[in-house]
Parts: sequence; C-alpha cells; structure tokens
Amino acid sequence: MNEKSNHKAGFGSVEDRIRVFHDCMASALHLFPQDIAEKLTEGGFFTAPASTKYHGSYEGGLFDHSCNVTSALVTLTHDNDLEWQRSESPYIIGMFHDICKQDQYRHPFGDTLYSAGMEFHTVDESRWKYEPDTLLKGHGDKSVMLLSQYLQLTMEEILCIRYHMGAFVDQKEWNDYTRAIHECPNVLWTHTADMIAAHILEIDK
Repeated sequence: MNEKSNHKAGFGSVEDRIRVFHDCMASALHLFPQDIAEKLTEGGFFTAPASTKYHGSYEGGLFDHSCNVTSALVTLTHDNDLEWQRSESPYIIGMFHDICKQDQYRHPFGDTLYSAGMEFHTVDESRWKYEPDTLLKGHGDKSVMLLSQYLQLTMEEILCIRYHMGAFVDQKEWNDYTRAIHECPNVLWTHTADMIAAHILEIDK
C-alpha cells in the first residue's frame, strides 16, 4: 500500500478509485469475493460523499476518506507494534468502517420547472442531504451488517467498526464504548485513525 495519504483533492474518476482500492487492499483482497469492486460500485461506495458538509463532502469522498483511514491505521499498527486477531484487520476495518454511508446521502432537489404542462424537479449537484428512505439505519452497526455480506468478521473487527466513532455518539453509548476499549484496545486505535484522517489528512493546507 502507498503510505502517502490522499487529501480533499480526491483520487479522480471511479476507475481511478477502483485502481487505488485494489492497490490499497492488496494485502486483504484474498478474503473477499473476486467481484468485490463491482459489488461496491453497484452500492455506491466509490461515488458517495463521506459527509454532507464536513470532511469528504464531495462525490467520491467516502472512498477517499476510507483509504486515508486505512493508511493511518496501517501506519499506527506498524509504529506501535499493534497486534490483531488477523493481520488483514487494519485494511478491513480502515476501508469499510464507514461503508454504511454508501447509500446514506443524495443530492437535494433544486428548482421546480414547468414545461408543456409538466412539472420537473432539478437536482442541486453542489450539495448533499441525508437519504431518508434507506432500508438499513445506523452507523457502526450498519457498517458491520453490510460488510458481513462479503466476509466473516472477527469479534475484534466488529467492535472496532461498531465503535469507531468514539465519543461522537449519544452519551448513553459512552459506557459501552469504554467497555469495548477495555475488551479490545484496537477500538481506540481505530477511532484515532479516523480522527487523523478526518481532521488532519483531509484538511486543506
């Protein structure tokens, strides 16, 4: 994997992002179905934003952020001699901790136009909003459910993905987050990698 991280500029086209995905995930791809890139493309993983107005709030921002988190978690693993239940876990967790967002946003409607007695709604492609009609709700738990379609996760991977938001959740979950860290210290390292990506690597210099 290329250790030089991306930032807000992005990786370019969907085809570019798929190539980067194969490069970034080379160490873990053997665990996934051969058509994983095609399935992710169909789900919107390479075109969705990472947020509506914060980090990665542009088309393809979700993948760019996921790649940055993967890079950060792999680097933290190397620099701090972190031990995982399986060696591929930093790649799996980093790349797919936010897969829940692949269908979570859409462009809002813009102006309403009328032509030949018919009504047309324009789409404001400069902005994003939450998609209210997604069948699966949630964040970390939704990511675990979606990712479980493609491989059997270890309990460590489940906890790291489920609690990767750290304390940026409802206060009633704070005790569970602390318990998850005590059970699996790599939960905290995962959250740290997410913060490094969102608040350092992806901030315009």
